[in-house]
This record gives sequence, structure tokens and C-alpha cells, in this order.
Amino acid sequence: MMNGENTRSAFRALAATMAQQREYLIQLDQRNGDGDLGISMSEGYAASSAALDASAETDLGKLCICAGKAFNEAAPSSLGTITALFLMGMARVLKGHQEADMVLLGEALLAGCARVMEKAGSKPGEKTILDAVVPASEAVRDNADKGDRAALEAAAKAAAAGSEATANMPAVHGRAAYYGEKSIGLVDGGSVVGRLIFETLAKNA
Repeated sequence: MMNGENTRSAFRALAATMAQQREYLIQLDQRNGDGDLGISMSEGYAASSAALDASAETDLGKLCICAGKAFNEAAPSSLGTITALFLMGMARVLKGHQEADMVLLGEALLAGCARVMEKAGSKPGEKTILDAVVPASEAVRDNADKGDRAALEAAAKAAAAGSEATANMPAVHGRAAYYGEKSIGLVDGGSVVGRLIFETLAKNA
């Protein structure tokens, strides 16, 4: 069950994960990006976590909006913007709810994916974070009846598989797209962020 308290806890855990993986994400991004991935993700999640901890809000939708705005201000990068869009998409479903079960969370996650696809003009199969978060979000929905931990563990596995699959894709978005076919063989950094998100959520379920 998702509520204000464990949403704050989740963002603290995500901030810790991104801080721990900061250098790894920088090195990953330097292969076919601009190398700022670890910086933007660690600073973005730290800012979101701090904003939620400073808020007494209990409405889950408003908490997502709060986190998204803080993230966008702290990490004005392409994936920072995408993360904020994702959170805003979730907010549309969660607004008015102080609690959310796995069914509603799955719906919110998929709404976040849809918002990113709509605004960024991207879709799964194009070597982006969507290749991890779309199957993970679907796994939350499809395993909602098995309990919180099982649903999130299934999501983590789906995100990992989706991320790994990006190694076989040419990049079509962002700076990595300049490398085209040369990007094949490299796992997408954004998809690794997606994997880390769901692994962290599963560990803290």
C-alpha cells in the first residue's frame, strides 16, 4: 500500500541509490552521451526527497507534483525532464488519494509512461528509460493481486530484462542517436536508471 509516509521513504531510498551509483552512471553515460547522467539523477532525487520531507502533504498526487517540480529544477537535463513528466503523469491518477494499492499504483505508473511517450515522442524499443519502466509498470499491474513485495519484485525483474535488451538496439533519441548503429552493444544509461528505480523500490517494499 502506497501512502505519504512510505512515498517519502521510497524517495529517500532512491536518493541514496542514485548517490551510490553516481560515478557508475557518469561512466556509463560518457560512452555515448554527455556524461551528466549520474549528476542529474543524484541531484534530482536528492532534491525530490528533500522537498517531500519538507512537506506535510498527504495527497499522493500532490506529492508527485511536488517531487516532479523539485526534480526538474535540480536536474534540468533530458532525463530530468522525462522524470518530471513521468511524475506528473502519475499525479493525474493519484490526485485525491491518500493511499494507493498495487492496482492503482500500476495504473499511475502506466499513466506516467504514457505522459512521457506523449510529450517526448518516444516509445519502447528506442533505447531509452521506457524500455525498463514500461515493462516494470506493466508487471506491477499484472502482479498486483500477489501483494506489494511480489508485484515490485516482478517489476524489478522486468526492468532489468528491459534494460539489458537495450544493448541490442540502435539509439534514436538524444545525443546517443549520433552514434546510430555504433550504439548497439551498449546498454542505455536511462534504462539502467529505470532498473535501479524498481530494484530500490522492491528492496524497500
